[in-house]
Formats: sequence, structure tokens, C-alpha cells
Amino acid sequence: MPRNPLERLGALDSNTISDALDFLGLPGATYGLRPLWDCPAVVGRASTVQLGPKTDAAPAVHLISPVIDAITEEGRVLVIAGGIEGVSCWGDILANAAVARQIRGSIIDGCSRDIAGSEALGYPVYGRGVTMISARNRLIQIASGTPVVMAGVTVREDDFVIADRCGTAFIAADVIGAVLDLAERIDKRQTAMVAAVRKGRSVADVMHDREFEAIGTSLDRGAK
Repeated sequence: MPRNPLERLGALDSNTISDALDFLGLPGATYGLRPLWDCPAVVGRASTVQLGPKTDAAPAVHLISPVIDAITEEGRVLVIAGGIEGVSCWGDILANAAVARQIRGSIIDGCSRDIAGSEALGYPVYGRGVTMISARNRLIQIASGTPVVMAGVTVREDDFVIADRCGTAFIAADVIGAVLDLAERIDKRQTAMVAAVRKGRSVADVMHDREFEAIGTSLDRGAK
């Protein structure tokens, strides 16, 4: 079993992480941040960006570009908050720059334009929708490396991210070990439940609440 947290996270899916967060009473699962093309799943550490409306006519450095330029380590995912409905906060030039920096993907609480450009690069983009409307003179970068709110979830620099076809989840860095331990336990039990159904066991019996409650019971025992 891979022991690196990113490798362990990459062996799971967002559904299992969501279940683990539920069992532990932790926030992190979101709704609405979906793949904007048929892109691969993404796992990584968050590099946070806060956007906001542009309120003056002064020229500004293009949003997000300073964050991309500053990234020097692998395994990063851009986590971009503050988008405006119908306005782009991502595009293919930024995607090319991100690929050059070996960034794994972008999660946007907003929209992307030029999505075919990101797709051509194989660069994963998750967000709320696709648009043609430019961010220029509409959005600016307010901050980076600070806590941001994504679909109601607070995400901090270096938190963990998983995004796939079912959506996006964030895991706080200080609880990643506990979440992964439980998620792997859930994944193992669910695999066994699928096997039981395929062998002819009643699905009503296999999916009874007591089967899921048993996961919590085993967690309690493991803590003793």
C-alpha cells in the first residue's frame, strides 16, 4: 500500500473521501465543482487564490499568473475562489503556463473560457461552468496563499484536494492521516460488499445501515 499521502489519496475516489469526512464529522465535500471537460481525476496540495471584482480602470497583472510563476514544487493544485457567474477566471494561456510548472490541475469556484485549450493540453479543470466572457477589467487577484471559501468549504494553503467525475473534496492538512485511514477502511468494506452482492447475497441485507455502522464501530475499536 502506498504510504505517501498523495499516493494514498490518488488510490481512492471523492465518494469514499466524502463518506470518511461524514463519519468524522468534518467539512470538505462540495457540490457543483465538476470537471469542465472529460478530464482525469486530480489529487494534490492546494495553492490558494482569492479573486474579486475589479473596481477601477487601472492596469493590473493578469489574475493567477503571479501564483503560477511562483510555484516550484510538484503536486500542486490551484484552488481559485471568488469567481463571478458567467465570467472567466481561467483560460488556455494560463493552462499552458500551469503545465510548464507541472501543476496538476485547477479547481475554480467560478467559470473557465477556452476550455478546448485546456483539454488539448490534457490539463484538468474543475469548476462551475464554461463561458466566453473574459475576466479582463472584471476580476482581479486579491490574495494568494490565504484561506479561501470554495462552495462553502474553507480551504487553506497546503490542504489536500481530490477531484473526479463525482466532484471535488478538500481535506485539511492536519487531519489527512485520520481521513485516509478511515477512507481506506471504507473502501475495503465497500469492495467486500460489492463482492457479496455479485455472489448472490441480498442487496437489502448488504446495504443495511448496520453494515455502514460497523465501519464506525471498527473505528472506535481502533482508537482504543
